[in-house]
Amino acid sequence: MEGQQQQEVQQSKARVIVVHFTASWCMPSVAMNPIFEELASNYPDVLFLVVDVDELKEVASRMDIKAMPTFLLMRNGAQVDKLVGANPEEIKKRIHSFVQSIRIEVA
Repeated sequence: MEGQQQQEVQQSKARVIVVHFTASWCMPSVAMNPIFEELASNYPDVLFLVVDVDELKEVASRMDIKAMPTFLLMRNGAQVDKLVGANPEEIKKRIHSFVQSIRIEVA
């Protein structure tokens, strides 16, 4: 995450955040990019961030990222779910369930 992204995360601690840890050389990660973009357009209230692990090694290390792609779902600045691997249906299902559970809490 670059400076602007880190600032967005800090300002949106109560917001739902999905982070895609990726690498340009990792074909499964690259294959997930269109899915991630689709999810971002389907859930405009969720902050979707992409982290290149080669560019931001410190962030990947701090978040204990061992493989790509890895997706973290976060709320209130804390990780609430983690999915490792390129599984489009599973990430769609988890994000949908997570967003629905928050909408139920707020309602």
